[in-house]
Amino acid sequence: MRNPFLACAAVVLTAAALAACGSSADGNGPSATTATEPATPPTEEPAASGASAPAATAEGPKTPVDEITPATGTFTKKQKEYLKDRVPKGMDPAAVLQTGQETCDKLRYLVKADRDTAVGAIVTGEIPDAKDAVAGLCTQHQDLVDEAAYGYPDGKHSGKKLRPGVYRSASPTTDCSWQIEGAGGKELASGASDTGKTRKITIPDSAVTFTSTGCYAWLPEGAAG
Repeated sequence: MRNPFLACAAVVLTAAALAACGSSADGNGPSATTATEPATPPTEEPAASGASAPAATAEGPKTPVDEITPATGTFTKKQKEYLKDRVPKGMDPAAVLQTGQETCDKLRYLVKADRDTAVGAIVTGEIPDAKDAVAGLCTQHQDLVDEAAYGYPDGKHSGKKLRPGVYRSASPTTDCSWQIEGAGGKELASGASDTGKTRKITIPDSAVTFTSTGCYAWLPEGAAG
């Protein structure tokens, strides 16, 4: 289930994203070496737009990293690392870079609105490029990616994927329910909440299956920054 915060931040301000992609030789245009986050954060939610940049994982032959250059100026080392094996032959690398910068902008917006929602968006895959974008373009959000690696999205989880511990729900709906089962399908714990408020659960060592519906994502307790 898509989170309402994500709906607001579905597409970041196009002008800000493009400004981080290009560069002009005389210094009057946008610079490719500009910081990955806009110098002046938007004062309201990122505007929605029907257009989006090409997927960073587009299939087909890729441009060799030593041939990746913007129309003018240069890319930073970090930007080139992000673009490696991501730019299809014949595609403007600045357009691919824009997708990573949009990811960073989405995370920046979500962190300001609600940190747990930002981590939850990575856990659920609603921000699918987060790991690579953060590593290459906005390392200040690495803590979000690290925490997300230990979270659970809605769905059924079992076997070695289960990690014992205390978890809290991130942005649950008013129809959130969960069930934890042990060997032989024995119910160890279950619950439901119609308040939309965060709940806590404990996944014991004996858990074999954990199922969640309408809770969006579960994050490891004690990992919040």
